[in-house]
Amino acid sequence: METIEKKSETQPDSSELSMKSLLPGFLRWTIIAIAVGLVVGGVATAFDKAVEWATEFRQTHDLIILLLPIAGVIIAKSYSLFGMDKDKGTNSVLISVRSGKRLSIKMMLLIFFSTVLTHLCGGSSGREGAALQIGGSTAVFISRPLKINSRERPIITMCGMSAGFAALFGTPIAAAVFAMEVTTVGSFHYSALVPCVISAIVGSAVSHSFGVHAAHFDVFGILPISGAAVTEILFAVGIAVLSAFISILFCKTMHTAHDLYKKYIPNAMLRGFVGGVIVCALTFLLQTRDYNGAGMDVITAAFGGNVRYEAFLLKILFTALTLGAGFKGGEIVPTMFIGATAGAALSTFISGITPSFGAAIGLTAMFCGVTNCPITTIILAVELFGADGLPYFAIAAAVSYLLSGYDGLYGSQQILFSKLRPVEIKKMTGK
Repeated sequence: METIEKKSETQPDSSELSMKSLLPGFLRWTIIAIAVGLVVGGVATAFDKAVEWATEFRQTHDLIILLLPIAGVIIAKSYSLFGMDKDKGTNSVLISVRSGKRLSIKMMLLIFFSTVLTHLCGGSSGREGAALQIGGSTAVFISRPLKINSRERPIITMCGMSAGFAALFGTPIAAAVFAMEVTTVGSFHYSALVPCVISAIVGSAVSHSFGVHAAHFDVFGILPISGAAVTEILFAVGIAVLSAFISILFCKTMHTAHDLYKKYIPNAMLRGFVGGVIVCALTFLLQTRDYNGAGMDVITAAFGGNVRYEAFLLKILFTALTLGAGFKGGEIVPTMFIGATAGAALSTFISGITPSFGAAIGLTAMFCGVTNCPITTIILAVELFGADGLPYFAIAAAVSYLLSGYDGLYGSQQILFSKLRPVEIKKMTGK
């Protein structure tokens, strides 16, 4: 009898499977998703404009980087004052999706302010990680009057993640799939499909209407898959193999930097100050600003063939030193920087391979290696580069996913199955 009762709790009855019961749910979630897309899209647009202003100001006022140590102190103190000093950033959002735990609106306020300050003063970070936090916490906040229960809260959180990512990057389909795929690799949250797609499209439309341009890169030298494209196929495989190892290096460097900072500098404000001093000193030592901020201009240059061979290694170092010290932002754009510059640099050694093709394959493989999200990666590549290179993007994503192991940028991400066999392992990436 006890077994039967347990089954009835987890298995829907026949009435729940009928069209009459599904239609009201569809209408309800459509309305909620539109509301989330509008609100999160608006907040993410304001965030994008603020980061854009901060970047432009930094680029015209070089010496503002001297304030980076002070910015580190301010960020740490802000999180402490709001009682969020134990916040795990994007990992908190992933935990919320799995557990239904409520995210605080303070997360949105703090990550918004702290990321803009990080970019203003020259820390090496991106925006999309911040967008996931902004989207998830904002969506949960506005859902309070909607009587969303703990079982439905993961869906509303994923809606916010989708809208935030899509609003900033202009890739709504990849954003929707990413929110459903990234938390638990091997378990796709299909129940969130309709809400995530709608909220992502609405969020992207909102940001576009306010002048936020979708990311897109022109790729040249893409040949149809055939016997004449052997060089291109082998190059895609080779770059994917290399990117898998670079992604492992990046993830381990990020985790190690965080652990070393915390071990030797227990005080969060002092960590921020010291980290700021180190990044500032390295910037002046190298006499370049290429590794401060997100680095979208360097990514664009890589697609044009203008890249330095050491760029991807230096970006790994700068990003680990910045985020490990407690500065805020995201890891996705630095990941794209690393992949694009590595791929473009290697393309110069092979006749017939254009830098833009190398950059596209490198970016694709690197993104998959650090996120463990192959489906998202393929869709993202198509939205960024066009569908002509789809077979190559699929090759790069598949090979990188397999060889990148079980590390990842997000320590709370869970991989359910072995990458070699259909065997359940339930392994957490990172720490």
